[in-house]
Amino acid sequence: MARVVEVRARRLFTRTGVPGFDYCVNQYVGCEHACPYCYAKFVCRWKRYGPWGTWVEVKVNAPELAAREVVSGRAAMSTVSDPYQPIEAELRLTRRVLQSMDRSTRLSILTKSPLVVRDADVMAEFPSLEVGLTLSGLSEEDRRWVEPRAPRHRARVRALERLADAGLRTYAFISPVIPGVVDPVSVAEEVGDSARYLYVELLNLRASGASFRRELRERRPDAYLTLRDPSRLREYVSRLREGLRNFPVRALIAHGQSLGLGRWSLALK
Repeated sequence: MARVVEVRARRLFTRTGVPGFDYCVNQYVGCEHACPYCYAKFVCRWKRYGPWGTWVEVKVNAPELAAREVVSGRAAMSTVSDPYQPIEAELRLTRRVLQSMDRSTRLSILTKSPLVVRDADVMAEFPSLEVGLTLSGLSEEDRRWVEPRAPRHRARVRALERLADAGLRTYAFISPVIPGVVDPVSVAEEVGDSARYLYVELLNLRASGASFRRELRERRPDAYLTLRDPSRLREYVSRLREGLRNFPVRALIAHGQSLGLGRWSLALK
């Protein structure tokens, strides 16, 4: 079990540079899922509690902050944690934040956990809320080294189906796309009508860290070369775009400058 670090925060909604959002909401910092490729490991530079995945910072006053802060822009929950990581089953902090939050908030929730279904009743009270599941469709063999502590893929798909059945605005975030390891088209087919739209994100190779890059290079050298080589990556993305053309993809997200489309390549729409 991860170490719990309780803190009191000054604000809950903080400005963010994430494209498409004005604010982020992180009632937790850190994540028990401990996915080794996660870009959010960067917080360990100043959160000196230990290696990524071994601790979770809990903003104990988050519900009271949510009750008094009202923002007009779009807010993302969460950017340096998973709002429904295992500790949430006990603390119910995310649920209490939602219960306290102004219902006019334009909130986008993203998680890897089926626990999110528990709060469908509260989410239904927000007219401008969307909720998504991160999906990868990894084989069991690849899951063991890419995201061994995260909930299994089928459980996430079933959670997305239940959220859609509850009438919520749902989306699928297909990530991390590793060429030859993750097949976004198959995941999109599996999701079907359970998601109103999709986002597809290639693995952020630089932010994944040296340790994960080494493992990727050893286990899947072709995938590593594709993500490293601009010409191979452009060819892969071209094929991927064609394969996804008939799906409701809002964005194909590629990190870095290798595609000539800036840091974020919103290439399909």
